[in-house]
Amino acid sequence: MSGGYPVAVTANSTAPRYQLRTMLPRDPSQPHRTASVLELFFDLVFVVAVSIASAQLHHALGEGEFLHGITSYAMLFFAIWWAWMNFTWFATSFDTDDWLYRVTTFVQMGGVLVFAAGIPQAFNEGDFTIPVLGYVVMRVAMVAQWLRASRSAGPLRSATRRYAFGIAAVQVLWILFLLIPTGPMQLVAFVIFALIEVAIPVFAEHRKQTPWHPHHITERYGLFTLIVLGESLLASANAIIDALDEVESLGPLIAISLLTLVVTASLWWIYFWPPHHRAITSFGRSLRYGYTHYFVFAAAAAFSAGIEVELDVLTGVSHLSNITASFTVTVPIAIFLVGIWWIAIRESADRVVNTVVPLGALLVLLDPILPIPVTLTALILVGIVVVLVIRPPVAPADIEKA
Repeated sequence: MSGGYPVAVTANSTAPRYQLRTMLPRDPSQPHRTASVLELFFDLVFVVAVSIASAQLHHALGEGEFLHGITSYAMLFFAIWWAWMNFTWFATSFDTDDWLYRVTTFVQMGGVLVFAAGIPQAFNEGDFTIPVLGYVVMRVAMVAQWLRASRSAGPLRSATRRYAFGIAAVQVLWILFLLIPTGPMQLVAFVIFALIEVAIPVFAEHRKQTPWHPHHITERYGLFTLIVLGESLLASANAIIDALDEVESLGPLIAISLLTLVVTASLWWIYFWPPHHRAITSFGRSLRYGYTHYFVFAAAAAFSAGIEVELDVLTGVSHLSNITASFTVTVPIAIFLVGIWWIAIRESADRVVNTVVPLGALLVLLDPILPIPVTLTALILVGIVVVLVIRPPVAPADIEKA
């Protein structure tokens, strides 16, 4: 027993009829809990969706369509992030890894691929039909998971049913969203429906919270961060390879490729510096951690789009100014830094680190107006990393004493 309800210590603790395991809440203190191979497989389909969304953002920014590109990217990435996050938090609470759980997860993966297939049409024509269809498939499968969990959730039954009801109700709204013509009203409706979506966990868990495993859940976020950073490296590398025949000198390409690696490695170092499990010690803190990751993930994926825009300017494909192109790189980096500082670094750092990281984000934003854009950004990030190496994370009690 934990928190007053029955807990399955492992996913293999029961063996009922038809080889289906009873979906009991998982033990939040289970030792050595790590991401399962199913969760890792699930993440792979999101690589496709993130890659396509980032590529479409690159094309929009390169053509100077900033408002359209950013709003479309923000809307589509919301669906990617929210579907991933909902599955991840459900899995940390109720993963049974039996055949039905796996099949339901595969259905969600299919929905992700359908969603990804519709991203270009949503960007280019404002037609969200295919993305909404894929999203609804993902979410209906999630409803089925919550309903299954409700059968054996004990005191958590009301919470699991509120999840199922809330998710199902919002899917009706998303279908109605398709009837709204492209334009300002569509954006307003999206914001309203998205706010309803993110309110569902608050509605479902306001009386009793489902259990979560701090180390497992933060490992899952770390793995997705690796995905989006890896996508940035891959997309940037492909763009550099494509530009080899378009430039007279290889020097600028070598410089950009080196700077891309340095920046990406620095972002990785900064993200994984703090002990993330400390950031989700309460329901409110877990909401802050999970919701802020929307900006962290979106910024990390957008970084590659900015590098590609820089290359477009270098090769003459885009007619953006150098300053404007540099902002497409530095803005995502600054958002990433501020986001991860706010949710994970701040409470594990001393005054020096808590000054250096946000100041570094500000300097990165100012970089495009300085003579050596992008290069200075890399130097700033390396400087932050050096400070983090010198001043390791400290326990909250030690911070209070200081």
